[in-house]
Amino acid sequence: MTSVSPTSSSVFGATLLSAALLLPSMQFAYAETAPERGVVSLKYLNYQDSQSADTPATASLLSQDRIAVNALSIMTVMPVAGDWSIGVSFIEDSVTGASPAYHSSGFPASKSDAKSGASGELRHAADIQLTRYFPQGSVTAGTSYSKESDYVSRSCSLQGSLSTEDKNTTVTLGGSFTDDSIDLNKPNVVFSKQQLAEEKKHVVAALVGVTRVLTKQDIVQFNLGYSNGNGYYTDPYKDPDQRPRDRDSFTALGRWNHHFDGTDGTARLSYRYYSDTFGIRAHTLDAEYVQPLHHGWTLTPLLRLYTQSQADFYFTVAEEKFSGTIPQPPTTEPYYTEDQRLSAFGALTFGLKVSKQLNPDWLVDLKIEKYQQRDEWSLSGSGDPGLASFHARSIQIGLSRKI
Repeated sequence: MTSVSPTSSSVFGATLLSAALLLPSMQFAYAETAPERGVVSLKYLNYQDSQSADTPATASLLSQDRIAVNALSIMTVMPVAGDWSIGVSFIEDSVTGASPAYHSSGFPASKSDAKSGASGELRHAADIQLTRYFPQGSVTAGTSYSKESDYVSRSCSLQGSLSTEDKNTTVTLGGSFTDDSIDLNKPNVVFSKQQLAEEKKHVVAALVGVTRVLTKQDIVQFNLGYSNGNGYYTDPYKDPDQRPRDRDSFTALGRWNHHFDGTDGTARLSYRYYSDTFGIRAHTLDAEYVQPLHHGWTLTPLLRLYTQSQADFYFTVAEEKFSGTIPQPPTTEPYYTEDQRLSAFGALTFGLKVSKQLNPDWLVDLKIEKYQQRDEWSLSGSGDPGLASFHARSIQIGLSRKI
């Protein structure tokens, strides 16, 4: 079950780096009983995004690669004393390249600025969860920690589930607390926020969900989530950029899984609505179909549609901002950003996962995804036509073994 951590305003961004990296505060999972055997999984992720000029306003821009990510993760889940299980994960990723200082243009503003010759930014993250199983439910406590050169995140969570006697309905409640520290005194923070030493951000999140077995072929789920965050939300690598210090968000998520007896395949559909006090309203529609084949093969095509409105304090591209000079915010506005992730846009992700059960213990899989983002795809009708088109692709390879 997905966490209710605040969105990054770019759904693919949260997906590509994995939940353990970008959603450390709460990761819900539901199982009726403790696992009979342990599992160890190893995954490698390669990600590359780019932008290209395809509108008159961006005609002077060249198509260029932006951010590259290489991530390696290891995860294990082990049964303990019959009624318990413990899950541990560790991730290391390397981020290289440069993001734009403002909108989709301007001087690079990444921590791994291409001009500086930096080899990349390393991030390490660890997560541990302990679950106690009961005849009609479970309780999971978890904690996580992630660290990079200028950002440290710590979190703890607690989640419980309770099923009816016939096991057809399960109610889930959960909560989490996240404490982030942002170091603004690093040499690569090149803008005006440099005079500050350190900032904090705290996020409290809660979730309530209901899962219901309708028939032998159908199961549905509905979750409501809320989070309250306060502290430093401004991007210190973009200037000008000044954001509110409070952010409340609300999510509503519905899922439906249907099994087809004739093909032994399963369709998985979900819809997610998100809103926050920054003014962003977002809709996400996910669809995938899991089709087992002969000799242990499984194919899973997937499609994701996403759209969001812009933040209340996002300012659109102006022609003079492509002259190479740093734009200045209006003096009458308390909050201001040109971060394209807070603009109005729509996005399409399509991909394919192929897995092979080598034997009863070993499983290998390969997942490829392509992502495209356009301002004109926003359902709000107020996209920023001056933004360069954004593209990304990811390749993930996994290997797991039962022990």
